[in-house]
Amino acid sequence: MSSDSFSVAIAGVAGRMGRQLAAVAHRRGLTVAGGSELAGSPHLGSDIGDLAGIPHLGVRPQSDAVAAASGADVWLDFTRPEATLAALEALKHTSVRAAIIGTTGFTDAEEKDIERAASGLVIVKSGSFALGIKLLETLVRRAAASLGEDWDIEILETHHNKKVDAPSGTALMLGEAAAEGRGKPLSDLRAGPYDGRDAARESGKIGFSVRRMGGVIGEHSVSFGSDTEIVTLSHTSLDRSLFAEGAMKAAAWALNQQPGLYSMDDVLGLSGN
Repeated sequence: MSSDSFSVAIAGVAGRMGRQLAAVAHRRGLTVAGGSELAGSPHLGSDIGDLAGIPHLGVRPQSDAVAAASGADVWLDFTRPEATLAALEALKHTSVRAAIIGTTGFTDAEEKDIERAASGLVIVKSGSFALGIKLLETLVRRAAASLGEDWDIEILETHHNKKVDAPSGTALMLGEAAAEGRGKPLSDLRAGPYDGRDAARESGKIGFSVRRMGGVIGEHSVSFGSDTEIVTLSHTSLDRSLFAEGAMKAAAWALNQQPGLYSMDDVLGLSGN
């Protein structure tokens, strides 16, 4: 399979991210073979090209994932956990070889379901497909390892008012990087929300703050604070195309791999494997 010529099917193709994925795929000269939408969606009769603001493609969204993925090499999914898991099951009955998953908010049990699906499918899953976020993740890990536990760590993320899971998958990914820098799992260091009369900060913990407003694409910052100074590392997403571009890079890479569960670290050669 050529890494620069393949076909894609897009979950939630009429959504904000779905339309962006279709537009970027078309711009890269890839074939948009199909896309999915919920049953009853008013967009089921629309041409995917029209939805994405690109030339007419002659392809319409389908409510059935098997039909949506017919003829595709790669499934691109930035939807919701229940929809993504259902799609992974459906993909067993299609020609799809790789799935790129940007969906966040999975439970531990659902993460296990994804691992099982990866026994017969190449899956690249990430809390963010922005290349700048991967750099931020590396810097956060290094800063957490370099600064003592007497430095507080606080993660702030802001997204548009339609986002449903919180903290964002990217914020949790950054939290995991900070925890790795301190040599512990995030589950041991994650602090609960500061709320109520007994909400004092616990030393050594990693705190998360969440904002939802307007049409913000994504803002993340990680602050390290001592009693005398604060260091903040941050990233701002200015255009959804950056996530789509990262997803296409992951798709091209995935088609040359064996079935398994991978991350953007693997795609970018940062995993050390």
